[in-house]
Amino acid sequence: MWYIFAAIFILGSLYGLYLLYIKAGRQGWEAIVPVYRQYVMAQLVGRPTWWIIWLFVPIVNVFIFYDFYLNFVKAFGKRRFWENAAAVLVPFIVLPMWGRDPNVKYLGQSTTEEFKKKYPYKKSLGREWADAIIFATVAATLIRGFLIEAYMIPSGSMERSLLVGDFLFVSKLNYGPRVPMTPIAFPFAHHTMPITGGKAYSELIQLPYKRLAGFQEIKRNDVVVFNYPTETFRPIDKRENYIKRCVGLPGDVVSMEDAKLFVNGEPAYTSVEFQTTYVVKTDPHSLAQQTLKDNRLELDTYYTNPDSGLYVIHMTKEEADQVKTWPKIQKVEKLIYWKNTTDPMSDAFPHYENGPIWNIDNFGPITVPKKGASVKLDSLSVPIYELVISTYEGNTFEKRADGYYINGQKSDTYTFKMDYYWMQGDNRHNSADSRAWGFVPEDHIVGKALFTWMSWDTDGSGLSKIRWNRIFKGIH
Repeated sequence: MWYIFAAIFILGSLYGLYLLYIKAGRQGWEAIVPVYRQYVMAQLVGRPTWWIIWLFVPIVNVFIFYDFYLNFVKAFGKRRFWENAAAVLVPFIVLPMWGRDPNVKYLGQSTTEEFKKKYPYKKSLGREWADAIIFATVAATLIRGFLIEAYMIPSGSMERSLLVGDFLFVSKLNYGPRVPMTPIAFPFAHHTMPITGGKAYSELIQLPYKRLAGFQEIKRNDVVVFNYPTETFRPIDKRENYIKRCVGLPGDVVSMEDAKLFVNGEPAYTSVEFQTTYVVKTDPHSLAQQTLKDNRLELDTYYTNPDSGLYVIHMTKEEADQVKTWPKIQKVEKLIYWKNTTDPMSDAFPHYENGPIWNIDNFGPITVPKKGASVKLDSLSVPIYELVISTYEGNTFEKRADGYYINGQKSDTYTFKMDYYWMQGDNRHNSADSRAWGFVPEDHIVGKALFTWMSWDTDGSGLSKIRWNRIFKGIH
């Protein structure tokens, strides 16, 4: 449906420009040729023609385009707020209407001092405010959508690399900005309206996935923000934002053995601030909540049993060594879910019903899908790749008595259409990541985490609520 609207929008707008160019003493065809159209428009409004170079600079080109365009309609005397708004929102209606109206005439180059003196126009205070607000909203939306966006860490899945309360900037440029797939949306809101609640976007127009050129490819161990893949009730770009470390690239083989991560058969990178779970044995009720809070230690309440002196804590090796020195501590032991054992807290993707018993510390090997690569379909591979085939790549997938059917055709292999990534949190036993739900498709990638610009410690007091040592700290 959206392409029909797009065709009406484009053709109607070009027809209107065609008529207005003729009124301005130019050839109508000049309004139809991309780039040359703007070259002529710059002359008609009095802007330097070399400004068209800016049309090839992302983000800047949007402002240059609308500068030419809005000054062009002003050259025909259309300077009121509703006229400017209509020229932006419904050009396929108003441009042909003005082009066919004999009372609408080309008045001259609208950006020149001569034009402003000959046709003076005083904006009201309300118009001045409206223009300023609209400009600020458009600029901020473009910066947020295509350049850089601020995020806040709400959970501890990346502890201690990133802390709850960290505010960070995420670059859209590094991997290439993703063109909005759901373009009709409330400014500054992700998927839910502030205060009132409800959807902050409309699905009236849905654009296909397209990513502009970036500075780099995703590198192994980059900290990446992406949309949560299995949240299928929302459009892709409106799904919840997650942040994890990309430990597996397209084509990589990932596995874990006794809580150690391997990529392509080699031990993987481990952050110096890597955090996992330790079992602490002490006297009953001898570890006070305030002690844990003062040391910013994260207690796993699901397994902890103070009555028996059993405390399960997420912490780094350095912190575990420190806890060993505390009074009454009998034992501090790293928790590992051993091979062929599982429980609801450790069950790992793809959650086989009749297959290998995998948990978050022992799974794989799993090959991360790569665009153009093929996989053989069998009882072991289908649970791993079925979601990719059916949901992420939009095929129908059926298992029948005589084999597997993709889009109604019997198939014993499948060739991937996109690249995928394997994401894991640095807080290995307290992170919902690829070990729980599988691969992240390339069209879900949002951007690269750059640095924290602010960090707020809710357990601090006074000035200590700000983690001063984390301000402008790079993310590695």
